[in-house]
Amino acid sequence: MAYATNINTASQGAAASRFSAVLNTLRTGMAKRKLYRNTLNELQSLNDRELADLGLHRSMLRRIAYEAANQA
Repeated sequence: MAYATNINTASQGAAASRFSAVLNTLRTGMAKRKLYRNTLNELQSLNDRELADLGLHRSMLRRIAYEAANQA
């Protein structure tokens, strides 16, 4: 009887560990998405002259925001 209790406890620990891993993955994804949105919004707020000074074109903004979010 005590042996079965130990197995259940170990199983519950593994489930909690998997749940924690899923939460961590979701948090990481949400943080990346927030960084992407913030970066894209900042870049889109620049006028064409400011973008040209940075050597950027409007068609490049999404890729740049994506790279910024996924390198962090």
